[in-house]
Amino acid sequence: MCLKITMIGTGNAFAKAYFNNNALLETDNMKLLIDCGITLPHALYQSGRTFAELDGVLISHIHADHIGGLEELAYQMMYTYARKPTLYIAETLIEPLWNHSLRGGLVQGELDHIECFFNVVPLQPNTDIQLAEDLKIKLLKTDHIKNKDSYSFIINDTFFYSADMTFNPKLLEELHQAGVQTFYHDCQLEGPGHVHTTLKELLTLPLELQRKIKLMHYSDTIGNYIGKTGAMEIVEQGKPSIIE
Repeated sequence: MCLKITMIGTGNAFAKAYFNNNALLETDNMKLLIDCGITLPHALYQSGRTFAELDGVLISHIHADHIGGLEELAYQMMYTYARKPTLYIAETLIEPLWNHSLRGGLVQGELDHIECFFNVVPLQPNTDIQLAEDLKIKLLKTDHIKNKDSYSFIINDTFFYSADMTFNPKLLEELHQAGVQTFYHDCQLEGPGHVHTTLKELLTLPLELQRKIKLMHYSDTIGNYIGKTGAMEIVEQGKPSIIE
């Protein structure tokens, strides 16, 4: 099964030269957006795509650079395209997403719960979930912010997408040994990694594993790091890649 991934954005929460870190996964049978941050509506427009093309949105956690575009998605789909978008989301994130992020902007009279705006598909971690004949995902709960649930994804058994996570070399090595061939990993370029994995930490990984890692979710200073990322590649915003 071939999977095409295009990073609609590769920037971190504070990036201005890059859009928020959001991805479009495409197979023969499905177009799935991973996260829908503040800049996603504009980034999608710039890429020549529309919300109507998507078969669903998969959410990793509820920071604004990952969910800040959901209000526009809901309204565009309701008023422009007259259908509900499908929201794939860990069951533990549904209530906080609605009550702490979306409720204030979306509630209108009797339209007062998340299912009024989305076809919500609750997901459980550590379980294979077949979204389409050629697209399978598994959620892994990973550490990001203390006491806030956040999830990374294994896609079609061979592709790992970290979303946002602190450094976990044991997990990365286990996935490497289990046959994961490609890792898209968030990368904090400067400073200590309180809530993200740093480039310095990733550079401690064995070269064999580094060769499988592609760096995303970076700051506007990424240009200063070209040639300084070991065996790891820097993901280019807007450039599609095929994941075998």
